Amino acid sequence: MVENGCPFCEPHASRRFHEGEGIVGLWDGFPVAAGHALLVPKRHVATWFDATPEEQHELVDGIAEAKRVIETQHQPDGYTVGINIGEAAGQTVFHLHLHVIPRYFGDVSAPRGGVRGVIPSKQSY
Repeated sequence: MVENGCPFCEPHASRRFHEGEGIVGLWDGFPVAAGHALLVPKRHVATWFDATPEEQHELVDGIAEAKRVIETQHQPDGYTVGINIGEAAGQTVFHLHLHVIPRYFGDVSAPRGGVRGVIPSKQSY
């Protein structure tokens, strides 16, 4: 299903790096790091919890493919993988997308706590 105005329903071919049965791999249009990739179901579905088990499995399996492609162009030191689900969690495009973000030593001053940094006061523990 295509939703009007959805940037993931009909992405430009230049953004695609992977075409699966039910998902596509896209380069992020607003990358936070070199090689920032997205894995997106072809079906317009808002969140992880609305996706079918098959879509969820293909998204998870796609992480390894995204890593493989990223590493043909970049040499990251690590990765952050995540999904924002709902407005309160920072989701701004309501078409499910999984971020695969390459991380590089020095990209932030104190990476300890990783994804806990979404609530800055809880990152250090």
